Amino acid sequence: MAEREREAPQVMGGFERWLSVWVALAMVGGIAIGQMAPGLVEAIAAAEVAQINLVVAVLIWAMVYPMMVGVDFGAVSGVARQPKGLLVTLTVNWLIKPFTMAGLAVLFFEVVFAPFIAPEDAAQYVAGLILLGAAPCTAMVFVWSQLTRGDETYTLVQVSVNDLIMIVAFAPIVALLLGVTEIEVPWETLVLATILYVVLPLAAGFVTRRVLGSTVRIEAFTAQVKPASVIGLVATVAILFGLQGSVILNRPLTIVLIAVPILIQSYGIFALAYGAAWWLRVPHRIAAPCAMIGTSNFFELAVAVAISLFGLNSGAALATVVGVLVEVPVMLSLVSFANRSRRRFPES
Repeated sequence: MAEREREAPQVMGGFERWLSVWVALAMVGGIAIGQMAPGLVEAIAAAEVAQINLVVAVLIWAMVYPMMVGVDFGAVSGVARQPKGLLVTLTVNWLIKPFTMAGLAVLFFEVVFAPFIAPEDAAQYVAGLILLGAAPCTAMVFVWSQLTRGDETYTLVQVSVNDLIMIVAFAPIVALLLGVTEIEVPWETLVLATILYVVLPLAAGFVTRRVLGSTVRIEAFTAQVKPASVIGLVATVAILFGLQGSVILNRPLTIVLIAVPILIQSYGIFALAYGAAWWLRVPHRIAAPCAMIGTSNFFELAVAVAISLFGLNSGAALATVVGVLVEVPVMLSLVSFANRSRRRFPES
């Protein structure tokens, strides 16, 4: 009975199930507020210290902190159990994904879409897509893992190792790729944003876990603070689209154009990671989550850094928010494919 319960498909919560809807409503509401009360949105945009928007910083922390409480770095020691899955994850996340996303961004916005978009806008969209590509998924992958009946412990190992690497690799990779695309990189702001939105939340999550102690208490606490993630995400998107309202209303095609390279990247990276896991004979309970981690994005971090580097009303921030809107329907389609192809993988 217990084994059947572990193998049963997990039910996605209301927030995760309707994430695209909440984001879409936040976009519409933000545009409406921006048009009706532009002074309010501009006042929020002006609340900055060292290029870090204070209002958005609080909202991003509200999003990220509950997720970081769920990361148990003590599980990293279990990596030796199935090293191939972790190898696929790390190779795709850090040696392939950031560079393919940058390549697709440059290809589409400097070549294919060049006749339709001003060069200065194209550079901003490229920057936003680079930030998405350099920020592989953390917390949401637990949802995708559950839906594919993935190994929860191994998924935790993958996410934990991924986060440890992100602390030291995210800023240098972003700086390298932004430099290659000839976008000025404010190093101080980039490092500060990485510390603020990755290092400190991870530290806070670690301390919280130590204080709470038992797994039952940690899970209960996470359930209590999880609504803050919903509020933080929806409020941040509303603010972003409040500032971007005029651009979106005047150029709705821009949203579609930004989504094109994101969609190609998402399905391409999944095919690469999932195919590599199949070739290496990785069990499905590990193969599916390891492909999902590379495909999905840590959009909270990407949005936060885009705001910090380029501003709330920048094209880079808009590109990262489009990534949020695209992600959930894409990931749900991949979950469905992964479940249908389960029998092609070894069971253990």
